[in-house]
Amino acid sequence: MTIIEKLQMYFQFDFVRRAFVVGILVALCAALLGVILVLKRFSFIGDGLSHVAFGAMAVAGVVGVTNEMVIVMPVTIVCAVILLCSSENSKIKGDAAVALISVSALALGYLVLNVFSSVTNSSNISGDVCSALFGSTSILTLSKAEVWLCVGLAVAVIVMYVVFYNKIFAMTFDQNFARATGTKVKTYNAIVAVITAVIIVLAMNLVGSLLISALVIFPALSAMRVFKSFLSVTVCSAVVSVVCAVLGLLTAILFGTPIGSTIVAVDLVCFGIFSAVGAIMRR
Repeated sequence: MTIIEKLQMYFQFDFVRRAFVVGILVALCAALLGVILVLKRFSFIGDGLSHVAFGAMAVAGVVGVTNEMVIVMPVTIVCAVILLCSSENSKIKGDAAVALISVSALALGYLVLNVFSSVTNSSNISGDVCSALFGSTSILTLSKAEVWLCVGLAVAVIVMYVVFYNKIFAMTFDQNFARATGTKVKTYNAIVAVITAVIIVLAMNLVGSLLISALVIFPALSAMRVFKSFLSVTVCSAVVSVVCAVLGLLTAILFGTPIGSTIVAVDLVCFGIFSAVGAIMRR
Protein backbone atom coordinates (compact mmCIF):
# COMPACT_ATOMS: atom_id res chain seq x y z
CA MET A 1 0.00 0.00 0.00
CA THR A 2 1.17 3.52 -0.73
CA ILE A 3 1.27 6.17 2.01
CA ILE A 4 -1.84 7.85 0.58
CA GLU A 5 -3.77 4.57 0.61
CA LYS A 6 -2.69 3.90 4.19
CA LEU A 7 -3.85 7.32 5.29
CA GLN A 8 -7.18 6.90 3.52
CA MET A 9 -7.65 3.60 5.29
CA TYR A 10 -6.77 4.97 8.73
CA PHE A 11 -8.92 8.09 8.38
CA GLN A 12 -11.98 5.88 7.93
CA PHE A 13 -11.84 5.25 11.69
CA ASP A 14 -13.44 7.72 14.07
CA PHE A 15 -10.72 7.41 16.71
CA VAL A 16 -8.06 8.60 14.24
CA ARG A 17 -10.09 11.65 13.23
CA ARG A 18 -10.74 12.44 16.90
CA ALA A 19 -7.02 12.19 17.65
CA PHE A 20 -6.21 14.75 14.94
CA VAL A 21 -8.90 17.19 16.10
CA VAL A 22 -7.70 17.08 19.71
CA GLY A 23 -4.03 17.08 18.71
CA ILE A 24 -4.38 20.21 16.55
CA LEU A 25 -6.35 22.13 19.19
CA VAL A 26 -4.00 21.18 22.03
CA ALA A 27 -0.93 22.06 19.95
CA LEU A 28 -2.42 25.44 19.05
CA CYS A 29 -3.27 26.30 22.67
CA ALA A 30 0.10 25.10 23.94
CA ALA A 31 1.91 27.30 21.40
CA LEU A 32 -0.05 30.42 22.42
CA LEU A 33 0.72 29.77 26.05
CA GLY A 34 4.34 28.81 25.39
CA VAL A 35 5.32 32.28 24.18
CA ILE A 36 4.11 33.81 27.47
CA LEU A 37 5.76 31.21 29.69
CA VAL A 38 9.10 31.36 27.89
CA LEU A 39 9.22 35.16 28.16
CA LYS A 40 8.19 35.04 31.84
CA ARG A 41 10.95 32.49 32.56
CA PHE A 42 8.41 29.83 33.53
CA SER A 43 9.25 27.37 30.76
CA PHE A 44 9.29 24.34 33.05
CA ILE A 45 5.99 25.03 34.76
CA GLY A 46 4.49 22.55 32.29
CA ASP A 47 6.54 19.78 33.87
CA GLY A 48 5.49 20.74 37.37
CA LEU A 49 1.78 20.95 36.59
CA SER A 50 1.79 17.77 34.50
CA HIS A 51 3.25 15.89 37.44
CA VAL A 52 0.59 17.40 39.67
CA ALA A 53 -2.02 16.15 37.20
CA PHE A 54 -0.40 12.69 37.28
CA GLY A 55 -0.63 12.62 41.07
CA ALA A 56 -4.28 13.74 40.92
CA MET A 57 -5.03 11.00 38.37
CA ALA A 58 -3.56 8.43 40.75
CA VAL A 59 -5.75 9.68 43.59
CA ALA A 60 -8.82 9.68 41.31
CA GLY A 61 -8.11 6.06 40.40
CA VAL A 62 -7.81 5.02 44.06
CA VAL A 63 -10.95 6.90 45.09
CA GLY A 64 -12.82 5.31 42.20
CA VAL A 65 -13.86 8.47 40.38
CA THR A 66 -14.81 7.50 36.83
CA ASN A 67 -14.41 11.02 35.44
CA GLU A 68 -10.83 11.94 36.38
CA MET A 69 -11.33 15.56 35.22
CA VAL A 70 -13.44 16.19 38.34
CA ILE A 71 -10.31 15.87 40.49
CA VAL A 72 -7.45 16.49 38.06
CA MET A 73 -8.58 19.84 36.64
CA PRO A 74 -9.34 21.68 39.95
CA VAL A 75 -6.13 20.42 41.61
CA THR A 76 -3.99 21.45 38.64
CA ILE A 77 -5.64 24.88 38.44
CA VAL A 78 -5.03 25.52 42.15
CA CYS A 79 -1.35 24.59 41.84
CA ALA A 80 -0.99 26.75 38.71
CA VAL A 81 -2.46 29.76 40.52
CA ILE A 82 -0.12 29.18 43.48
CA LEU A 83 2.94 28.98 41.24
CA LEU A 84 2.17 31.90 38.92
CA CYS A 85 0.39 34.30 41.27
CA SER A 86 2.31 33.97 44.52
CA SER A 87 5.85 33.65 43.12
CA GLU A 88 6.66 37.31 43.85
CA ASN A 89 5.81 37.16 47.54
CA SER A 90 6.67 33.57 48.42
CA LYS A 91 9.94 32.53 50.04
CA ILE A 92 10.36 29.67 47.54
CA LYS A 93 10.42 31.26 44.10
CA GLY A 94 10.32 30.33 40.43
CA ASP A 95 12.11 27.16 39.41
CA ALA A 96 12.57 26.00 43.01
CA ALA A 97 8.81 26.04 43.62
CA VAL A 98 8.15 24.24 40.32
CA ALA A 99 10.76 21.58 41.16
CA LEU A 100 9.36 21.10 44.66
CA ILE A 101 5.79 20.57 43.47
CA SER A 102 6.85 18.52 40.44
CA VAL A 103 8.97 15.95 42.27
CA SER A 104 6.56 15.67 45.21
CA ALA A 105 3.47 15.09 43.04
CA LEU A 106 5.22 12.58 40.78
CA ALA A 107 6.60 10.56 43.70
CA LEU A 108 3.34 10.59 45.66
CA GLY A 109 1.33 9.65 42.58
CA TYR A 110 3.47 6.59 41.85
CA LEU A 111 3.48 5.67 45.56
CA VAL A 112 -0.32 5.82 45.71
CA LEU A 113 -0.65 3.64 42.60
CA ASN A 114 1.61 0.97 44.09
CA VAL A 115 0.25 1.00 47.63
CA PHE A 116 -3.39 0.90 46.49
CA SER A 117 -2.93 -1.29 43.40
CA SER A 118 -5.59 -3.70 44.68
CA VAL A 119 -8.10 -0.85 44.90
CA THR A 120 -7.45 0.37 41.34
CA ASN A 121 -7.79 -3.20 39.99
CA SER A 122 -4.84 -2.61 37.68
CA SER A 123 -2.82 -5.65 36.65
CA ASN A 124 -0.20 -3.61 34.82
CA ILE A 125 0.85 -0.59 36.90
CA SER A 126 4.06 -0.13 34.91
CA GLY A 127 2.08 0.03 31.66
CA ASP A 128 -0.42 2.51 33.11
CA VAL A 129 2.36 4.74 34.42
CA CYS A 130 4.24 4.58 31.11
CA SER A 131 1.09 5.57 29.24
CA ALA A 132 0.48 8.51 31.58
CA LEU A 133 4.10 9.71 31.45
CA PHE A 134 4.80 9.31 27.73
CA GLY A 135 1.34 9.52 26.18
CA SER A 136 1.60 6.14 24.45
CA THR A 137 -1.63 5.70 22.44
CA SER A 138 -4.04 7.31 24.92
CA ILE A 139 -5.09 9.97 22.41
CA LEU A 140 -6.38 7.18 20.15
CA THR A 141 -8.77 5.97 22.87
CA LEU A 142 -10.65 9.24 23.41
CA SER A 143 -14.43 8.97 23.54
CA LYS A 144 -16.74 11.36 21.69
CA ALA A 145 -17.61 13.09 24.98
CA GLU A 146 -13.94 13.61 25.83
CA VAL A 147 -13.31 15.06 22.37
CA TRP A 148 -16.15 17.55 22.75
CA LEU A 149 -14.85 18.48 26.20
CA CYS A 150 -11.40 19.12 24.72
CA VAL A 151 -12.91 21.18 21.90
CA GLY A 152 -14.93 23.29 24.33
CA LEU A 153 -11.97 23.93 26.65
CA ALA A 154 -9.64 24.69 23.75
CA VAL A 155 -12.08 27.18 22.24
CA ALA A 156 -12.49 28.85 25.66
CA VAL A 157 -8.69 29.14 26.01
CA ILE A 158 -8.31 30.67 22.52
CA VAL A 159 -11.14 33.16 23.14
CA MET A 160 -9.65 34.22 26.50
CA TYR A 161 -6.24 34.67 24.89
CA VAL A 162 -7.62 36.85 22.09
CA VAL A 163 -9.87 38.94 24.36
CA PHE A 164 -7.15 39.64 26.93
CA TYR A 165 -4.27 39.77 24.43
CA ASN A 166 -3.22 43.37 25.17
CA LYS A 167 -3.27 42.89 28.94
CA ILE A 168 -1.35 39.62 28.70
CA PHE A 169 1.18 41.29 26.43
CA ALA A 170 1.71 44.14 28.91
CA MET A 171 2.19 41.98 31.99
CA THR A 172 4.40 39.47 30.17
CA PHE A 173 7.15 42.04 29.59
CA ASP A 174 6.84 44.39 32.58
CA GLN A 175 4.46 43.72 35.43
CA ASN A 176 5.38 46.91 37.27
CA PHE A 177 4.60 49.05 34.23
CA ALA A 178 1.37 47.15 33.62
CA ARG A 179 0.38 47.71 37.27
CA ALA A 180 1.19 51.42 36.97
CA THR A 181 -1.11 51.75 33.94
CA GLY A 182 -4.02 50.32 35.90
CA THR A 183 -3.82 46.69 34.77
CA LYS A 184 -4.90 44.22 37.44
CA VAL A 185 -1.79 42.07 37.22
CA LYS A 186 -2.92 39.50 39.78
CA THR A 187 -6.17 38.95 37.91
CA TYR A 188 -4.44 38.37 34.57
CA ASN A 189 -1.81 36.20 36.20
CA ALA A 190 -4.69 34.09 37.50
CA ILE A 191 -6.17 33.93 33.98
CA VAL A 192 -2.82 32.74 32.58
CA ALA A 193 -2.59 30.20 35.41
CA VAL A 194 -6.03 28.78 34.61
CA ILE A 195 -5.22 28.61 30.89
CA THR A 196 -1.94 26.88 31.70
CA ALA A 197 -3.61 24.26 33.87
CA VAL A 198 -6.32 23.52 31.29
CA ILE A 199 -3.78 23.08 28.48
CA ILE A 200 -1.52 20.86 30.59
CA VAL A 201 -4.39 18.53 31.47
CA LEU A 202 -5.52 18.35 27.82
CA ALA A 203 -1.97 17.79 26.55
CA MET A 204 -1.40 14.78 28.80
CA ASN A 205 -3.46 12.67 26.39
CA LEU A 206 -1.29 13.83 23.50
CA VAL A 207 2.33 13.60 24.66
CA GLY A 208 2.16 12.42 28.28
CA SER A 209 3.19 14.29 31.41
CA LEU A 210 6.97 14.03 30.89
CA LEU A 211 6.93 15.53 27.38
CA ILE A 212 4.45 18.38 27.85
CA SER A 213 7.16 21.00 28.29
CA ALA A 214 8.42 20.25 24.78
CA LEU A 215 4.98 20.93 23.33
CA VAL A 216 4.94 24.28 25.14
CA ILE A 217 8.56 25.37 24.69
CA PHE A 218 9.79 24.17 21.27
CA PRO A 219 7.34 26.09 19.01
CA ALA A 220 7.97 29.35 20.89
CA LEU A 221 11.75 28.91 20.81
CA SER A 222 11.65 27.99 17.12
CA ALA A 223 9.68 31.13 16.26
CA MET A 224 12.05 33.29 18.33
CA ARG A 225 15.00 32.12 16.23
CA VAL A 226 13.57 33.99 13.21
CA PHE A 227 11.01 36.58 14.40
CA LYS A 228 11.38 39.33 16.99
CA SER A 229 7.99 40.96 17.59
CA PHE A 230 5.55 39.43 20.09
CA LEU A 231 2.72 39.09 17.56
CA SER A 232 4.85 37.51 14.82
CA VAL A 233 6.40 35.08 17.31
CA THR A 234 2.94 34.12 18.59
CA VAL A 235 1.52 33.52 15.10
CA CYS A 236 4.59 31.61 13.90
CA SER A 237 4.65 29.54 17.09
CA ALA A 238 1.00 28.55 16.60
CA VAL A 239 1.57 27.53 12.96
CA VAL A 240 4.74 25.58 13.80
CA SER A 241 3.07 23.77 16.68
CA VAL A 242 0.05 22.69 14.63
CA VAL A 243 2.20 21.55 11.68
CA CYS A 244 4.54 19.57 13.95
CA ALA A 245 1.60 17.94 15.74
CA VAL A 246 0.02 16.86 12.45
CA LEU A 247 3.32 15.54 11.06
CA GLY A 248 4.03 13.75 14.33
CA LEU A 249 0.60 12.12 14.41
CA LEU A 250 0.87 11.06 10.75
CA THR A 251 4.35 9.59 11.30
CA ALA A 252 3.29 7.74 14.44
CA ILE A 253 0.22 6.25 12.77
CA LEU A 254 2.04 5.22 9.59
CA PHE A 255 5.14 3.75 11.23
CA GLY A 256 3.76 2.61 14.58
CA THR A 257 5.99 4.83 16.72
CA PRO A 258 4.94 6.32 20.12
CA ILE A 259 2.81 9.38 19.42
CA GLY A 260 4.15 11.71 22.13
CA SER A 261 7.80 10.99 21.44
CA THR A 262 7.29 11.31 17.68
CA ILE A 263 5.66 14.73 17.99
CA VAL A 264 8.49 15.96 20.20
CA ALA A 265 11.06 14.59 17.73
CA VAL A 266 9.38 16.53 14.90
CA ASP A 267 9.40 19.66 17.09
CA LEU A 268 13.12 19.15 17.70
CA VAL A 269 13.86 18.86 13.97
CA CYS A 270 11.80 22.00 13.34
CA PHE A 271 13.76 23.86 16.03
CA GLY A 272 17.01 22.87 14.31
CA ILE A 273 15.72 24.16 10.95
CA PHE A 274 14.58 27.48 12.42
CA SER A 275 17.87 27.88 14.28
CA ALA A 276 19.77 27.40 11.01
CA VAL A 277 17.49 29.86 9.19
CA GLY A 278 17.91 32.39 12.01
CA ALA A 279 21.71 32.06 11.90
CA ILE A 280 21.70 32.64 8.13
CA MET A 281 19.45 35.69 8.48
CA ARG A 282 21.72 37.23 11.15
CA ARG A 283 24.73 36.84 8.87
